[in-house]
Amino acid sequence: MTGRRVRVAVTGMGVKCPAGNDPEDVFRRVLHARPTAAVVPGLAEAGLSVRIACTVPEFDLAPYIGRREVRQIDRATALLLCAADDAVAGAGGAVRGQGHRAGVHIGTGIGGLPGMEEVVYGHGERPMGMPVHTVPKSMANSPACRLAMRYGLRGSCMTYATACASGTNAIGEAARRIRDGELDVALTGGVDAAVTKVIVSGFARMRALSVRNEEPELASRPFDADRDGFVMGEGAAVLVLERWDLARRRGARIYGEVAGYATTCDGAHAVAPDPQGAMAAECMRLAIADARLTPAGIGHINAHGTSTVLNDLAEAVAVERCFGPQSPPVTAVKGVTGHLIGGSGAVEALVALLCAARGVVPPVATTASTPDVGALDVVLGAPRQVARRPVLSNSFGFGGQNACLVLRPAP
Repeated sequence: MTGRRVRVAVTGMGVKCPAGNDPEDVFRRVLHARPTAAVVPGLAEAGLSVRIACTVPEFDLAPYIGRREVRQIDRATALLLCAADDAVAGAGGAVRGQGHRAGVHIGTGIGGLPGMEEVVYGHGERPMGMPVHTVPKSMANSPACRLAMRYGLRGSCMTYATACASGTNAIGEAARRIRDGELDVALTGGVDAAVTKVIVSGFARMRALSVRNEEPELASRPFDADRDGFVMGEGAAVLVLERWDLARRRGARIYGEVAGYATTCDGAHAVAPDPQGAMAAECMRLAIADARLTPAGIGHINAHGTSTVLNDLAEAVAVERCFGPQSPPVTAVKGVTGHLIGGSGAVEALVALLCAARGVVPPVATTASTPDVGALDVVLGAPRQVARRPVLSNSFGFGGQNACLVLRPAP
């Protein structure tokens, strides 16, 4: 682990998610463990078995997107563009004018399926009358491409579809492009807007979702003994990544850095994780080594923590394989936000870095007891003060997709 390499700074953050529409609001809501799950009228009116979800609070689109463009894009793209505008504004002069030295790397687990669902419901009986923008709205790479068009970015424009690991993979791969000298700056993150009848019904049929329709505020409970499934959510987060030396030279505010990244695959099952957690543990080890650390150097873990029986158990086993019988403090943002699918890893990376920078680990919302997750040191009840140290952020998705980031707070 010797030799110098390009460092990757985080100089801008933007978010539109159930916990709020700017990073500080999201941080405060997660810190105070206030759940966002609620009954969604459209799901209830459709008579679905699951009627709850976590949705983005209403905000004014007008400052971000003109009326003509609104008609051309789907909800996921709109959320991403708004989050990106906030991130770019916060990063100052990092993006504009960068041309081929700037890229876009975005993750999405659901892609354009919600937009296509809307078209089928609205125009299934008269397909020749469907909107002219149907195809570009429903392309999985539409959010990334629209973002590149918005800022005139000519470098790599990539879309990652690795299920619930998509946002984390996007951030890690963008950081690698900067490290390798291909880019100087990247807009990266993840997005999904999957609170729709078809998608919620599909996950409900798999018995992956919580059925606490009468008490939604208690539905998402990662690692809790009484968990019964995740709560579907929607949202986007975008980080501005920049070469550290260039960010310092222009006097940018630096939140921290993407210090380590790794990705592996269980290669075992389409939807269930490997219960032995072997490759998830290996992914953590590789990310920590990539950050030139040992497990002892990690201050806390931002867990994937879906609130499903199998995933939480598998992650607990994997953490113990990586860290031994005593884990660092563990939190899970999904207790507040629900599961944002492709957006989850990006929102959680944003929250994890803010927590690491302030030396605090939020409690897991609604979780009361964790008897079946071994030695996992899950933070419960109140925030825990810790040293300002690097944080490990985990994302594990269907298909055995594993992705981990190590995020180091700025000095």
